[in-house]
Amino acid sequence: MAHVLVLPGDGIGPEIVAEAVKVLQVLSKDHGLSLTTSEGLVGGASIDVHGTPLTDDTLAQAQAADAVLLGAVGGPKWDALPMANRPEKGLLALRKGMNLFANLRPAVLYPQLTHASSLKPEVVSGLDLLIVRELTGGIYFGQPRGLRTLETGERQGYNTLVYSESEIERIAHVAFKAAQKRGKRVCSIDKSNVLETTALWKEVVTRIAAQYPDVELSHMLVDNAAMQLVKAPKQFDVMLTDNMFGDILSDEASMLTGSIGMLASASLNEHNKGMYEPSHGSAPDIAGQGLANPIATILSAAMMLRYSLNAPEQAARIEVAVGKVLDAGLRTGDIWTEGCQKVSTSQMGDAIAAAL
Repeated sequence: MAHVLVLPGDGIGPEIVAEAVKVLQVLSKDHGLSLTTSEGLVGGASIDVHGTPLTDDTLAQAQAADAVLLGAVGGPKWDALPMANRPEKGLLALRKGMNLFANLRPAVLYPQLTHASSLKPEVVSGLDLLIVRELTGGIYFGQPRGLRTLETGERQGYNTLVYSESEIERIAHVAFKAAQKRGKRVCSIDKSNVLETTALWKEVVTRIAAQYPDVELSHMLVDNAAMQLVKAPKQFDVMLTDNMFGDILSDEASMLTGSIGMLASASLNEHNKGMYEPSHGSAPDIAGQGLANPIATILSAAMMLRYSLNAPEQAARIEVAVGKVLDAGLRTGDIWTEGCQKVSTSQMGDAIAAAL
């Protein structure tokens, strides 16, 4: 029996995670899914109780679990804390402690939501791309980093962008293997015209591509990639990016799907053990109001079943159920359009659970 550690987190996290757990419970009760869950604290919720965004005990539980289902972390309540003790550090520590180096963020436009996208239907209709983001290296983790005071008395912030060949190689393999199961195209994103680190990235990815002759490799500078995602997003199949570029581009891609509330994600280690979370943040401004869209979290749970728990049939059940609910015209506020029925967070979760 598989065991999942549930970390609701902050803001809307507890609301959206509750709906994903609701769906998993229906599968466990009525559809043969063998699953147990336990719950822990991370982010601001952990700071309030333990004084730290991630305790050693919670990290140990995450490492022992078959998978982790996470909501979101952060909020203005904790903004005045030192950088090293903010809620987001708990998330980074989980990724590092579980060695979750590969982040998969699919951007798929459900046909029912074509008109919810901010782009013209003909530009986004049929969109299905995957962003493969390196997650434990780059500028978010590079040393040295910090704040210092110059001789002039002026303060200066500094961060280090660093990647080793082995880090680039392993994420490249993930992207090429994913492309083999999709459209057999990888577009590697870099800034090799000005950054030596990403010049190395481009060189290593090109070398690894030789091991995948059935996959077409292209390269694109990150600023052009940001433009092309808006101009002609369907040109992409798999986008391979470093940590920071992937963070930014995946949020941009989310709006092509109608809402960031539709964007699931998986963060995996070399054994496909992972943490699953929506790509959006904690949205503290709407927390507790039943306004959040739980679909990204529910689809993240589907990714968890597919990648870590070896239950692809159950994952497909969830994805089909989401489609049925959208067919029925139910929408949370972020994807609502004229003629549809606006529902709350829990009503959307109830509808998806019923559609199973």
